Amino acid sequence: MKAALIAIALAAASIAALTGIGVAKDDASKDALPAGSVSRADGLEAWKRIETVVTHPRCANCHVDAKAIPMWTPAGETKTRVHGMNIHGGESRIGAETIACSTCHITTTLPNDPAPAPLHAGIDWQLAPVEFIWFGKSGAEICAQLKDPKRNGGRDAVALLEHLRHDASLSGFIPRAWAPGAGRTTPPGSFEDHVKDMALWGAAGQPCPN
Repeated sequence: MKAALIAIALAAASIAALTGIGVAKDDASKDALPAGSVSRADGLEAWKRIETVVTHPRCANCHVDAKAIPMWTPAGETKTRVHGMNIHGGESRIGAETIACSTCHITTTLPNDPAPAPLHAGIDWQLAPVEFIWFGKSGAEICAQLKDPKRNGGRDAVALLEHLRHDASLSGFIPRAWAPGAGRTTPPGSFEDHVKDMALWGAAGQPCPN
């Protein structure tokens, strides 16, 4: 029964992930800049801004290791800690073995409600794949990981832009980092600023700080 539940949940997530891919590719082709058209120095400046986004709790808290225990930064607090209520993502990364993330994090395209209401998204709530561990890593470590196709889902610089646009087309997790509901902090800038910085970084050859 448990295996069937996990399989159904993962199948549903896979179907959702396929939606809007064509639109994402078209948008990403518009976002992308010619390779080599941005200097390394400007690429590194873009990375500095990207780093403030990917290391922000709104993004990093679900990029956790194989223990699958999400992190949490409650509204009104600045310190990140283990998610309340003994939440555990399990091997499924969606909590199917224990309490599914969707028990509280409802799938909806409606705006997030003010804190302390649970965060929602247009796709089913889940932890990032275990290969994409960010929490607790330095910006340089995340940079090296994000540019490595063996550790970023097989994506080059343009495909990373496609990933951003695809998620946005589903009202997914990434754009909602900047719209988490009143009372919660957000990463610097905006989603569109982040897309532009990713395009600059990619065109500069995805340079990483030493």
